Amino acid sequence: MTKPGPHVRFPMKTAAASAALAAALTTAAVLAAPASAASYNDVCGSGYGVVNSADLPGGAGTVFLTYNAANGRNCAVNVRADAGERLPMDVQLARSDDPDSAALDTGDFTEYAGPVYLEARGQCVTWSGITGTGQAGKAGTNCG
Repeated sequence: MTKPGPHVRFPMKTAAASAALAAALTTAAVLAAPASAASYNDVCGSGYGVVNSADLPGGAGTVFLTYNAANGRNCAVNVRADAGERLPMDVQLARSDDPDSAALDTGDFTEYAGPVYLEARGQCVTWSGITGTGQAGKAGTNCG
């Protein structure tokens, strides 16, 4: 099984943070396992379909990227494989060329983090999630 690469965080909107994120994006290549550890839970709503996913290590869950062609919006959600006690979780989504566009949901959750939404028609997106200490996601994907 391939280990995921560095987790990309979207810090506060500052020039230094934007530069740090841009540097991280050039080196981040997070790979997903072929089978999903969790199933998409449809929390993004009607019209959104899964276009990409990345499994968290150890089968802890899956981060899903969805898209709605009618409104040009992406949605990301981090779904645990098994609901249980509250764990630190997050899900993040940004246009790859604009780190300041980041949408983030973070906290202690029992089932999933998100959904987070972003208009990105025709633009690459970077998205990721954390459950406990495991992290997964992808940088610069789904550009069309």
